[in-house]
Amino acid sequence: MRIFDGHNDMLQRVVAAGAGAADLFLNGDGTGHLDLPRMRAGGFAGGFFAIWIPDPGYDTDAQHPAPDWTPPFRLDLPAEIPHDTALPSAFAQAAALHAMERTGELAICRSAADLRGAMDAGKIAAVLHMEGAEAIRDPDALFLWHALGLRSLGPVWSRPTRHGHGVPFAFPSSPDTGEGLTPAGQALVRDCNALRIMIDLSHLNEQGCNDVARLSDAPLVASHSGVHAIAASSRNLTDRQLRLIADSGGLVGLNFAIGFLRPDGRREAVPGIELMLRHLDHLLGLLGERGVALGSDFDGALMPSDIGDVTGSARLIEAMRAHGYGEDLVQRIAWRNWVDVLERTWGG
Repeated sequence: MRIFDGHNDMLQRVVAAGAGAADLFLNGDGTGHLDLPRMRAGGFAGGFFAIWIPDPGYDTDAQHPAPDWTPPFRLDLPAEIPHDTALPSAFAQAAALHAMERTGELAICRSAADLRGAMDAGKIAAVLHMEGAEAIRDPDALFLWHALGLRSLGPVWSRPTRHGHGVPFAFPSSPDTGEGLTPAGQALVRDCNALRIMIDLSHLNEQGCNDVARLSDAPLVASHSGVHAIAASSRNLTDRQLRLIADSGGLVGLNFAIGFLRPDGRREAVPGIELMLRHLDHLLGLLGERGVALGSDFDGALMPSDIGDVTGSARLIEAMRAHGYGEDLVQRIAWRNWVDVLERTWGG
């Protein structure tokens, strides 16, 4: 069974490690969740490879206190990353994906036809995604990123920026945590619509999601999110948000991160496939069989112990079958729904 995955942070991991992107992709280095041998073993046929800009020094400076994820919690987030700091980091991550493409084992896809062609040829079908737009100064820069292959964009990560407000990392918490998109963020959505760049609602707060729904003419998509009615994390989507996505003919990719799956919000590497099935059942009830997919957050989050890394995705597929999902539905969740919504968003 091929799997198309809505979100991973491999590019940031490669750059942070100071490793050669091609070598780490082809052979792995014994860390993280993703490399080509494990992708093959887990059925990973492609997915969204995210550019994400870390706060300088965050989790690398020995003086920075480790986050306390014990519920209830609300973590303070850094200020917006200045453009001149964000841009070199973003370019380095984009360059890493292009280096991976030069191995011949991966293809950066700019259309739904590219996705199908890459997967049929046995290459990893990669979509270049940007999680937070701090590296994009203006519309001219967006056009340049589009030329580099950018086909998916989250206007913000969780920290506030000139484009809008993300949800903080908090539990328990509603995603209704502040104001919506700024005028600059609204203009960015319109520009992405013009270029047929997918807008990602994951990390946006509720008012920002409402603004995208009002402004966008594309299906609404949350690439890696969970169900707020099951786990009351600010990062998860309420039933009202899920209905909004359903009404647009959109899609939600289920986030595998254990802290967004557990009803108690704790971040401990415990078994999670039964919890994942519970989230999938809820999503299917509101979005229907064409509106649910996978969005693991590999290399960006703590995974359930029975997933572990990308090889564990095959166990989730088998669990869906054992849970009573028919083969057509399993294929839709595993990969077909992503290809379909991207075809409708990108226009072919």
